Amino acid sequence: MNSPSSPANPAPALAEPLLARAAMEPAIALGRTHARRLREVYRSAGWPCQDMLEIELLAAGMLERVAGPAGHETLRVTDAGIAWLAATLARNRSLLSAHEALVEQVACEMVRAGRITWRALSLRAQLPPAGVGEKVRWCMVRPDVFSIRNTTVESYVDPIVHEIKVKRSDLLGDLRRPDKRTAYLDLGGECWYVLGCDAKGRPIGAADEIPAECGVMLMQDQRLVVARAAPRHIRQNLPLGVWMALAKATPVAGLNDGVQGLLGEGG
Repeated sequence: MNSPSSPANPAPALAEPLLARAAMEPAIALGRTHARRLREVYRSAGWPCQDMLEIELLAAGMLERVAGPAGHETLRVTDAGIAWLAATLARNRSLLSAHEALVEQVACEMVRAGRITWRALSLRAQLPPAGVGEKVRWCMVRPDVFSIRNTTVESYVDPIVHEIKVKRSDLLGDLRRPDKRTAYLDLGGECWYVLGCDAKGRPIGAADEIPAECGVMLMQDQRLVVARAAPRHIRQNLPLGVWMALAKATPVAGLNDGVQGLLGEGG
């Protein structure tokens, strides 16, 4: 029998200090995996996964549960989640170097143009013989951006190479390597030099400094401007080694809005 001083039900008395202690716990530290999941929910229909990441995002107020008319629940990114994603994006951009940022910009432009795009691929290219009677040469190159058309016809792939330069010293050193440009032209139907700006906002080079077999793009007011179009070189198909390298690599993510909706269309 409980003494007069003992509460009839001790559960509420125990719950209060537990809730107070939970309120004093430090905020959940959100990281890259949380940001990735939040972006996935934002781009999707919001079906719950019911895992630990989701619990932490719900507890942090980045996600909220929404009851549907049929009684099922979906997830929605809250205003706080949108603000956190925007802050994360700004922070990630600030961490990119000038070269990486320009590579990213060019790659995204190619994706928006409907092309399948890769960054920093290691590809095997062919060079002409060094002399009469000698064999062709092979070399490994790593173009900053490599893209092909999104087509099922091999002869229509139209490969393009973009080489990014943000320092004049790097540009001048690259221009002294004709074999590198020859290798790029062997890989792509077009080869472009994309020139960034110096600390005063001036392009690090001019179009007339770049060999005529290559196109030139310049940065002007944070936009890419064509200073000279690249000559089109006939390229019937890509070697098997290049196809294998593309198959093993992950292309730049595209804009997939509306793809999920197509899956629900009846025939």
